[in-house]
Amino acid sequence: MITPAATDLANLDADALRQLLQDSWAERQALEDKILFKDTKIAQLTHEITALRRYQFGKKGEQLSGVQGSLLEEAVCADIAAIEVELEQLTETTSSKPKQQPKRKPLPESLPRIEFRHEPQNTACRCGCQLQRIGEDISEKLDYVPGVASVERHIRRKWVCRNCETLIQAPVPAHVIDKGLATTGLLAYVLVAKYLDHLPLYRLEQIFDRAGISLSRSTLAQWVGVCGVQLQPLVDALRQAILAHRVVHADETPVQVLKPGSKSTHRAYLWVYAPGAFEDLKAVVYDFTEGRAGEHARTFLGDWHDSLVCDDYSGYKACFTQGMTEIGCMAHARRKFFDLHASSKSPLAEQALQYIGQPYEVERQVEDLDPDDRRQIRLEKAKPLVDALRAWMQAQRTRVPDGSATAKAFDYSLKRWVALTRYLDDGQLPIDNNHIEQRIRPIALGRANWLFAGSLRAGKRAAPVMTLVQSAKLNGHDPYAYLKDVLTRLPTQPASRIDQLLPHNWQPQTP
Repeated sequence: MITPAATDLANLDADALRQLLQDSWAERQALEDKILFKDTKIAQLTHEITALRRYQFGKKGEQLSGVQGSLLEEAVCADIAAIEVELEQLTETTSSKPKQQPKRKPLPESLPRIEFRHEPQNTACRCGCQLQRIGEDISEKLDYVPGVASVERHIRRKWVCRNCETLIQAPVPAHVIDKGLATTGLLAYVLVAKYLDHLPLYRLEQIFDRAGISLSRSTLAQWVGVCGVQLQPLVDALRQAILAHRVVHADETPVQVLKPGSKSTHRAYLWVYAPGAFEDLKAVVYDFTEGRAGEHARTFLGDWHDSLVCDDYSGYKACFTQGMTEIGCMAHARRKFFDLHASSKSPLAEQALQYIGQPYEVERQVEDLDPDDRRQIRLEKAKPLVDALRAWMQAQRTRVPDGSATAKAFDYSLKRWVALTRYLDDGQLPIDNNHIEQRIRPIALGRANWLFAGSLRAGKRAAPVMTLVQSAKLNGHDPYAYLKDVLTRLPTQPASRIDQLLPHNWQPQTP
């Protein structure tokens, strides 16, 4: 018997059949590539978590003690929790292994309780009978508003039809940590305390202990690890929002990292990106990497090709051979003369500082103007000053010996003059990179909090939380209120509407 499918194939001409086979092969190849990627990622994560557990439960003599040991232990616990979440996400469609129920001590009876009752939308059975309540499930979550701890009691009553024995119950409210002890308010408090107030988890453990709450560092670290993974989609969306603008600032700062099994630190880097100082978007994204190679900047920027404001670090140079336009930083040029004057009281350096200050005075006048007016005033007032500055520098350069500190200061500006003065012809461009350096300043305060990050993963976990916290501050939001609301809505927020939760779009959810 000839099936309809066989008849359809017989009616196809050779080209259509060839195309059908090619499409089928392409779909199969894509599926095989996806399976290979998942298998490779699972193997990588399994190896990583095995190594971390070996350190966590290894001989105490091989581990660090004191504050360094505490900080590293926190990072290891958070790493393990984060990897477990990633493994669960990769295997959730194929794994049939039942989830292990968490075991924890009852919350202190002395804490006040706030009850939340969850009822089905309809207590009438499909057969027409009225359901009867036969019991309820109660779960408790620890909440913490800074300074005040309480317990949320979530009561889900059970309703049954005596006639057809149908049982219904309100579903468990979605939570960013499935079956977790902490409310989103407590999670937000921990994240803000660690990454904004720069409190290591062992100090938070002491703070909670004084409030009568027993929360171990390992538990707090697990929460931090899971939240870091869950918040990453927001950071990915914020990166895309920044790269939708034609002016981007970039800079990087070193961070010392101590890996498990090693008693010496190595230097990693935190890269910082933000839309132009005159762009409408207020945001910043931090990207943690193991090194300072320019490939990290190229990876972050991807296919973006517009005006990049940065210093003269060689790692950015490859970007400018791929279609990006270099916008120099006048503040870095000025700093060369400032350092020269501070070290030797050079009269030439002092005079250079006075000349460079004149275009900055124009910038203060045009700061609040629209781009067209800003460009016009720059051309009328700043360009003659900048041209005179260049002529003066060229004349003075011929009078100082090669290789001297003064010659190096002049050469830094003269060799980069085109990049340093591009801002004159475009009212959307800033005169320097100070906008991004202000975004780096908060990081200096928190270095000790994640000095011993434990792994690249720990730094990459800190980066998204700091991204959202600092971006929330830039938009005038309370970081605690923002994170609490976002963590509450995130589990049920459609991926297509994730942009609604970004700091510049966020609106508090009304009760």
